[in-house]
Amino acid sequence: MTVVQLYLSAAHVYAGHFGRAAGTTPMAPTARAQVVAGRGIVGDRYFRRPPGSKGQVTFFAEETWLRLSAELGRSYLGPEVFRRNVIVRGLDLLALIGAQFSVQGIRFQGTEYCKPCFWMDQAFSPGTLARLSAWKAGGLRAQALSDGWLIAGGERGVECSA
Repeated sequence: MTVVQLYLSAAHVYAGHFGRAAGTTPMAPTARAQVVAGRGIVGDRYFRRPPGSKGQVTFFAEETWLRLSAELGRSYLGPEVFRRNVIVRGLDLLALIGAQFSVQGIRFQGTEYCKPCFWMDQAFSPGTLARLSAWKAGGLRAQALSDGWLIAGGERGVECSA
């Protein structure tokens, strides 16, 4: 498993915007991200939620982004448009729902499937929502169980326990 890229955003652009235009706060790439147990990633919009929230850190599979890029002809758009924090390669995210796992020494609890929203068709391409839903590939919401630093490009194994 590889942590391919890390992203932070100080504000939501979709949550609370139903019926209005999306916000404009971009996802900012970062080489390192500080994770705090019970809170998530320092500097990210989810960090301000009450401790214990289900979606403190979100994961997305690079393989899904590459497949969408090929099928929908959007190779010029990066994975940040999906607004997930941790882009990974070689990890079955659905298998981690309900499981504790470790990434680069940081413990997480997989809490739920990160259901894609209708904004995906605007953010990436028409047809994105249907594909993500059919593939069950929207990502993973997780709680941070320990402190540490995630590093983009770091190839370290993932320990899982159910």
